[in-house]
Amino acid sequence: MSGSAYDRHITIFSDQGRLYQVEYAFKAITSANITSLGVRGKNCAVVLTQKKVADKLIDPSSVSHVFKLSSGVGCVMTGSIADARASVDRARSEAAEFRYKFGYEMPCDVLAKRLANINQVYTQRVCFVLLSDFGEGVAMTLISVDSEAGPQLYKSDPAGYYAGYKATASGPKQQEALNYLEKKLKNKDSAEGSWEEVVELGITALSNVLSVDFKKHELEVGIVGGPRADGKEGTDIEFRALTEEEIDERLQAIAEKD
Repeated sequence: MSGSAYDRHITIFSDQGRLYQVEYAFKAITSANITSLGVRGKNCAVVLTQKKVADKLIDPSSVSHVFKLSSGVGCVMTGSIADARASVDRARSEAAEFRYKFGYEMPCDVLAKRLANINQVYTQRVCFVLLSDFGEGVAMTLISVDSEAGPQLYKSDPAGYYAGYKATASGPKQQEALNYLEKKLKNKDSAEGSWEEVVELGITALSNVLSVDFKKHELEVGIVGGPRADGKEGTDIEFRALTEEEIDERLQAIAEKD
């Protein structure tokens, strides 16, 4: 079999044991040219990503890579937005089915494992009816605050691999972001400080690796364990996206530190 023939099907291994279609899926993650990252704090977890609106005629509120999967679990999707929405729909379905069956919300790690297992199946065989469930071209970073384990941060990729992280990144500047976060979290189990400081760490990391001074409409931030959306005291274990005003407050705080 010629070398080019190995990539005609997602389940054909090359003579070197490679799945070229899965490797193409990883390349598709970077083709969107959007870098995202996740950081786990002591009492919260945060995901951040760039927000790019391709056309001035597009309504910016309809462009997002941050999604709520269940009341307490959210994610940032990196890569093809079409594949991202299909994967998010499947994740929401899995979380809702788990809630219906067992009477409590699906934990973040269980959901990450389930989605990774679904992706891995499609490296073995193809079901054309459910081909849209294959998470091709997208990486999913999930966060939650578990009642027993505390803040959770997991990432699942197109090959079906998943793991828990202190901090992680996806996209074209993934390695640079990981190097930055490794230095900041060296010998630490999680990012220290309040939710504000964790968000600021994430924004600073993204800003440094991309060499960009962000404006409030150029970022998306999702958080669990942050301030309550209704303005009352205490922390909110439900996932929500920060408003542009809240993002602007963090950007101003970073500017004042500098």
